[in-house]
Order: sequence, then C-alpha cells, then structure tokens
Amino acid sequence: MTAFAHGAHLAQLNVARLRHPLDDPRTAPFVELLDPVNAAADGAPGFVWRLVEEGAADATALRPAGEDVIVNLTVWESQEALWDFTYRSGHLEVMRRRREWFERHVEAHLVLWWVPAGHLPTTGEALERLADLRAHGPSPSAFTFASSYTATEAARHAQPAPAGDAAAVRK
Repeated sequence: MTAFAHGAHLAQLNVARLRHPLDDPRTAPFVELLDPVNAAADGAPGFVWRLVEEGAADATALRPAGEDVIVNLTVWESQEALWDFTYRSGHLEVMRRRREWFERHVEAHLVLWWVPAGHLPTTGEALERLADLRAHGPSPSAFTFASSYTATEAARHAQPAPAGDAAAVRK
C-alpha cells in the first residue's frame, strides 16, 4: 500500500442551483440554517476542513460554478465520517428541505475523491472531479457514496504506468 493510501482523506464537492437569490425571503430559512449546520460540521467526528470565503463564515458568496450555483467543498478523515454527518445528524433535516431552496438535479451534483492528508483541494480541482464524474461515471478518481472506491484503489489508480508499458491505461 502506498503512503497516499495510508495518509488519505476524503474530499467532497456538492453543488446546488438556487431557486431564488440568497437574499430572497423564500431562501431565508436556508440561510438561517447555514451557521448551525456549518458549526455542526466543524465539530463532527472526522471533519478536517471546509471551504469558506476569506473574511466570511461560509462559501455561499463564492460562485465558481455559476452565479446561481452554490458550492460546498469539504475534507473528511473517512467516508464513514462524511456519511455519518450527512445522513445521521441534523444535516439530514436540511437535506429533506432542499427542494424548497434548490432546483432538482439533472446531472451529478456530488463528487467524492481521495486526497493526500494535508491537501486542501481548490474549487478548480473539485469542479474538474465533478466534470470527470459527469462525463465518465464513477472511477477511483471521482465517485459517489453509491459507487465508492477506497483510498487504496485511488492510490493504485493514480500511480504512473511502469516505464515501457505502452498498454497500461488509466481508467
């Protein structure tokens, strides 16, 4: 097993297209939940990092995927830690209400991938992973909860082909 697989964290990006601007009264309940949900994530077992705009408490003003699209980019110690926060905490109640604030997804909106411990992914890197998932489906470099890969599989996938092995292809 490589050092990467031993020292890997799980990165996740999810994107959501707003039905209404963040300052619209119809979006106010979502905005009111941002601080408590972010605080819960920050204190959750296995949480490592989340993207925030400089000088702000969250990343809602950052719009790297379009003016009406908000992004959530986080890093976790394990897939289990992210799963537990997502589906076994107060975050689940927010997810149940997402149709009030966000358009229905017509393509993949969540992507997971392994990063070396200590690496903080950029929004550009994250959007590339999402584009890869949308274009090619799940792989060790871009996957979902339903089609996941281990850090070991991702490390093997990321290893360069042996010299002189022209038949070796990255999936």
